[in-house]
Amino acid sequence: MQTSVSSGMTQTQSTKRRGRSAGLQSREALAGYAFILPALLTLTIFLILPILASAVLIFMEYDILSPAKWVGLANLKRLVSDNRMLLIYRNTLVFVVGATFLNNIGGLMLAMGVNRAMPGVLRYLLRTAIFFPVLTTTASLALVWQFLLTQDRGVINYLLSQIGVDPVPWLSSSTWALRSVILYDVWKSLGFLMVLYLAGLQGIPESLYEAARIDGANRWQLTRYVTLPLITPTAFFAIVISLIGAGQVFDNAFVLTGGGPGDASRLIVLYIYEVGFKRFEMGYAAALSLTLFAILIALTMLQFVMARRWVHYE
Repeated sequence: MQTSVSSGMTQTQSTKRRGRSAGLQSREALAGYAFILPALLTLTIFLILPILASAVLIFMEYDILSPAKWVGLANLKRLVSDNRMLLIYRNTLVFVVGATFLNNIGGLMLAMGVNRAMPGVLRYLLRTAIFFPVLTTTASLALVWQFLLTQDRGVINYLLSQIGVDPVPWLSSSTWALRSVILYDVWKSLGFLMVLYLAGLQGIPESLYEAARIDGANRWQLTRYVTLPLITPTAFFAIVISLIGAGQVFDNAFVLTGGGPGDASRLIVLYIYEVGFKRFEMGYAAALSLTLFAILIALTMLQFVMARRWVHYE
């Protein structure tokens, strides 16, 4: 009898403990949801809902001032006959390839440069100076570059004239405008890529370099057979995010050249902005956004497939 009573008390205590544990877990879960609620609301309001609205607007004719009207596939059919869009996508392709290539090559070279042995103060000053443009607003930097690149009174053309080079129409020529936007983007973004590659370089074990030196490897062989293979995961990440970022660039061309002259430096996001917020053709702007989304997704998936051939993980 005493044994059964003791067993019953034990079961009761065990049930109470489970109840307290379940209550504690519920309170912890509620606290966790409360902490992530602001982020979820922000994500929903500023990302998920606009994406859903864009998906609906593709089939609408909407100018903000009047009610939306269903037009079916008219906006998608219009894409096929939009020759201007093809020219702008060509500009965007040139910009993406040029900016992604130069940013990653330059970022890796700068990272290898500042990763060498040097006085701590000099290392700090170099890294700060290179990264500083990343922290500055694009609008203010673009205004400075407009001053630097002005054909008649620009600082760069003045310096070129001192060595006998004729003034270059950096921003007013259809040949140079897009190149100027690419150079500006590279100058502004190099610091961010440098930090990524620097983190990758510092993650390579020093023991691998020591083993290679014992085997007689010189500096080039250390770079070729140790640094470059082990930096490929970082390079893959850097290429993916820089390509996606370059495909969505807006402010560089908007402030520096306004897309001109003509459409020489107009990029696809700037075109989407003009169609949607200057011409108030929200449905067609949504259709253009869909093409950009599909292209970026396809390019990203292609990079993940190709990464199996050249990315080496430890």
